[in-house]
Amino acid sequence: MLYLPHISRVHELIYELPTERVMRRDVITVGPDMPMRELKEVLRLNRVSGVPVMEEGRLIGVISIENLIRWLEDGAAEEPVRERMTRRIVSVKSSDSVVEAVKRFAHYGVGRLPVVDDDGSLAGILTAGDITRGLLEALGLNYEQQECLKTSDRSVLEELVSDRTELSLWYWVRHGDFHAGGSASSKLKRVLVSLGADPEVVRRAAIASYEAEMNLVIHSDNGGELTATVEPHWLRVVAMDRGPGIEDVEAVMRPGFSTAPNWIRELGFGAGMGLANIRRCSDRMNLESQPGVGTRLEMIFRLHPREGV
Repeated sequence: MLYLPHISRVHELIYELPTERVMRRDVITVGPDMPMRELKEVLRLNRVSGVPVMEEGRLIGVISIENLIRWLEDGAAEEPVRERMTRRIVSVKSSDSVVEAVKRFAHYGVGRLPVVDDDGSLAGILTAGDITRGLLEALGLNYEQQECLKTSDRSVLEELVSDRTELSLWYWVRHGDFHAGGSASSKLKRVLVSLGADPEVVRRAAIASYEAEMNLVIHSDNGGELTATVEPHWLRVVAMDRGPGIEDVEAVMRPGFSTAPNWIRELGFGAGMGLANIRRCSDRMNLESQPGVGTRLEMIFRLHPREGV
């Protein structure tokens, strides 16, 4: 029997909450010409381990306590921040869901992420501690009340008497549209909630569908489609595109493996966790792909697992 891990409300919130809900807006910054010895005092007095480096209103780098330690070890004399800062900036957009920030932390191993607006201006700063705090606050604000809206122990579809009842949903996902990424899976989740599906199943289906949708955004040539068929006891979600396809299906199922192009990875996407998360959340998963033709990903969910259907 396939073991399905418990997907809590916290897991779901990671996919739902935008980064701007958990980031800190009071960002401490330094200029590139600040001496490293002064940076030491900035970090100590503010009890932070790193800060963005700004020049004429532009984010040009990040300087951390790791950079400071190396400076101290080298015994360098007067040296400005610009000589020691990290110029390759790993950031996250304020509109991105928290899960994208989590992927960046995991993929790049950084301790903090500058948060930028759509125009690239600095909007905040994010650490793993900020995510934990934000999730706890979200739980405290009664985010779980969606699960209390069920009006019956039985789903709407179960109340429809026929030899076969099913609801078909279709969503088009545009290639490269990261701003709209996640909207299709969010709409599917609302449908499942209104039909009275088991709350944990809704969470698992929403997470898996989100990951599949983002794969369409990243990997498809001209976009793809996310379809869902809802029956009284089963949900089938299919993500399909006509794109480059996958050379090695077994390889892409390994956590950490990524086929995303470099420019996508530089944005922080394509961390190689998507398919592993989909398999973890689905009752069954089927992946078919042909190089140069496209990919079809099918996810099956039992809507009422406690009934043993």
